Amino acid sequence: MLWHQKNIADTLSSLNSSLRGLSSDEAQKRLERYGANELKEKARKTALSMFFDQFKDFMILVLIAAAIISGIIGEPSDTIAIIIIVVLNAVIGSVQEYRAEKAVAALKKMSAASAVVLRNSHPTPLPASDLVPGDIVILEAGRIVPADLRIIETAQLKIQEAALTGESEAVEKHTHHLKDADIPLGDRKNTAYKGTSVVYGRGAGIVTATGMQTELGKIAGMLQDEEETKTPLQKRLTIFGQKLSVAVIAICGLLFAVGTLRGEQPLVMFMTALTLIVAAIPEALPAVVTISLALGAKKMVKQNALIRKLPAIETLGSVTFICSDKTGTLTMNKMAVEETWIAGRQSAVDSKQSTEKTDASGLSPIACFYTAFALNNDVQINPSGETLGDPTEIALYELAKNSGFDRRALEKEMPRTAEIPFDSDRKCMTTFHKLEVTSARWEVKNERPEATGNKIFPPSLFPLNTSYLSFTKGAFENLIEKADYLLSENGTEPIDKKALTEESDRMAADGLRVICVAMRHWDEMPAKLSPEDCEKNLTIIGLAGIMDPPREEAKEAVRLCKSAGIKPVMITGDHPLTAAAIAKRLGILEESDGADSVITGRELEQLPLSEFETRVEKIKVYARVAPEQKLKIIKALQDREQFTAMTGDGVNDAPALKRSDIGIAMGITGTDVSKQASHMVLLDDNFATIVKAVKEGRRIFDGITKMIRYILSTNSGEIMLLFFAPLFHLPIPLLPIHMLWLNLVTDGLPSLAFAVGPAEHDIMSRPPKDPREGILTAGMVRGILWIGFLLAGVGIVLQAGALNIGMNTKWQTMLFTFMCLAELGAALALTSEKQSFFSIPPKKIKTMLVAVIFTFVLQICVVYVPALNPIFKTVPLTFNELLFTLVASSVVFFAVEIEKLWRRRYAGHSA
Repeated sequence: MLWHQKNIADTLSSLNSSLRGLSSDEAQKRLERYGANELKEKARKTALSMFFDQFKDFMILVLIAAAIISGIIGEPSDTIAIIIIVVLNAVIGSVQEYRAEKAVAALKKMSAASAVVLRNSHPTPLPASDLVPGDIVILEAGRIVPADLRIIETAQLKIQEAALTGESEAVEKHTHHLKDADIPLGDRKNTAYKGTSVVYGRGAGIVTATGMQTELGKIAGMLQDEEETKTPLQKRLTIFGQKLSVAVIAICGLLFAVGTLRGEQPLVMFMTALTLIVAAIPEALPAVVTISLALGAKKMVKQNALIRKLPAIETLGSVTFICSDKTGTLTMNKMAVEETWIAGRQSAVDSKQSTEKTDASGLSPIACFYTAFALNNDVQINPSGETLGDPTEIALYELAKNSGFDRRALEKEMPRTAEIPFDSDRKCMTTFHKLEVTSARWEVKNERPEATGNKIFPPSLFPLNTSYLSFTKGAFENLIEKADYLLSENGTEPIDKKALTEESDRMAADGLRVICVAMRHWDEMPAKLSPEDCEKNLTIIGLAGIMDPPREEAKEAVRLCKSAGIKPVMITGDHPLTAAAIAKRLGILEESDGADSVITGRELEQLPLSEFETRVEKIKVYARVAPEQKLKIIKALQDREQFTAMTGDGVNDAPALKRSDIGIAMGITGTDVSKQASHMVLLDDNFATIVKAVKEGRRIFDGITKMIRYILSTNSGEIMLLFFAPLFHLPIPLLPIHMLWLNLVTDGLPSLAFAVGPAEHDIMSRPPKDPREGILTAGMVRGILWIGFLLAGVGIVLQAGALNIGMNTKWQTMLFTFMCLAELGAALALTSEKQSFFSIPPKKIKTMLVAVIFTFVLQICVVYVPALNPIFKTVPLTFNELLFTLVASSVVFFAVEIEKLWRRRYAGHSA
């Protein structure tokens, strides 16, 4: 029911209540009918079920199969190693999931614990859970609103609704009914919502909804219903694991069939096929990917991006749309005067304006303008020097102060004697000041040097008997109706309302909030301080255009987004003109963009989903959008196969944050609910930090891609070696223990080094990876296969040559060492996809160099330490044998370097 459209009498009648409240008996009946005023949670997963869920991943199932096979072929050490990896991966995954399940619990904390309710006509403190529709709730400053209410009484009641609506300023409430049905929550000023807080005044309201029927409850329901989407990496690894498993089984089946047809013993061929499966499956991959993401998360904290869910790091590298809130993220979250209009002259205000006093000599309207804003102001300065008060007033106060008009000094010469406070109907405030000016610093040149009295303003402006001045400040559209004169260089003159309205409209069209300031002189204080008597016959002094200005670093961040093929989108509750103006200044909107690039929440509400999905990729600014509409935007983009990052700070942002591919909560202004629902938290609430995180995400994804290419290249070499050796009547070249060593140690340590490797130079000047594209591209598969063939080819030649010269006891150790060193050479060459290894400064690839050297030392130990020889079935090699193996293994390194050189030259030739 649209309670904001009903008047108080109709509301009471609909709820079968009265201004005296409910009786205890009636309240008890309603409590049984409607249930407790609490947020209900769905049954949550236990920690144990989360743990076992991790084993449903296809790649993990393949690893478990590999462990079983290793046990069957008599290699318990292999089985134990694989099980340790699988369990470690499951523990990390379940911990991450457990942390993510706290969003609804955070919502509950926002709910009020108690409330003061009229029961049996008397104010009665009750637990908030006992409230029922029809109860009359008394509201006071400092209390949390315990349920959704229709306001029935106010005394300057202001409620902070930022967590629910996204509006940063407290909303002044009234009791009048509203006509329009489709009004956003933030504009329903005759209602109050569960979980918001009273910051000023007092009032009363009748309960219209409790528990899960409240706006807060609806969000809790959406949050529990909304399933998290899998990250691009999770999707790609699942598909990759499935394809790899099918390929391995097919190759093993082929090997078994060919060997058996050639007359080999079936048992021997079966054991060979099982060994091949162990060789093909990259046991270290899940653990290495997880550790890589953890290392990336640690690095990103230093850049003010706190990662809550590890796979989100890689998701950042695949993002195609960044949907960002305006206030505080793209802008400073601090109102500032951007433009002034005084005495017919428009001027921009420099944010780095000098604090020297403006010279008032001959420029009396300017002095009057700044003095008015300095004095007509209720800003407070605390002992530490911090400015407290309404954001608009702070902006005007700082404008005057930075221009040399200090309020404390002015108040000594023009003390405030009375005021008519601001209210939301008049949209203005008036202050009265007694003129006691004697200071020569305000003296100005004028045409009547014999004049005496007030020196701040030329006597030509006011009669000599002026004793008091009133300043009125407020919305232009209100003050223009109360004014008869305009202050100019020549004094007061009749106002041209049409011309001044055009000036105000021009400023508003630039996205500025226009504040008008006016004055009136008095011979003596008015007898009756009423708006009707005092706020008329005003003289307008000037206009100030206020805006929450864009962050300087956000402009560069938007430019970087565009160069990286990412579309930045602004979502705000602000007016479309303001939103479009900010978007143009940031570069989100361009001059060539049409009107369909901006859409309002009301238009979005009326737009059919099918039509919206055809337009969603072209829309760059969403204005006057209710936070729950963010979910519609996210789903539409995802239906178009886009990967989206969404920012949010309020409670009502939580469902969209959870649904988006990467939900980004604000660390400073964000609620606990939004942080718990997010994948990442911005510690500085800055859009530029998102772009830094995207860059880091791309670097990490590149590292994971290089890692997978490296692991698959070396594993394919091992598979081909095992597959082709029997075809050349050679014995099985490597044992399962050798395979496990190569897969876990030789592949594992360099793989981790890829995760912290340097970014490619073009990382932010290329489009994001196509969301529909798998991990393995056609080019990547070609690269994997030719490296695998080269590795296997050299290995078979080495094996055959060693056997031919009678090295019957050492050939397998030489081949095992060759494979290890050749794979390390491939790791060095694959450090960069394009750059030559020799052109990369060693400092940038320090981790890779350390990993390679450490793995080399471990391999030497396996060959030369007597205690390890029986475990790994190795024998010591002579120096010449080791040197020959080392030279043979360098073939792969130089082959990859030559291939990169050819690609660079081909790319240059094409360009």
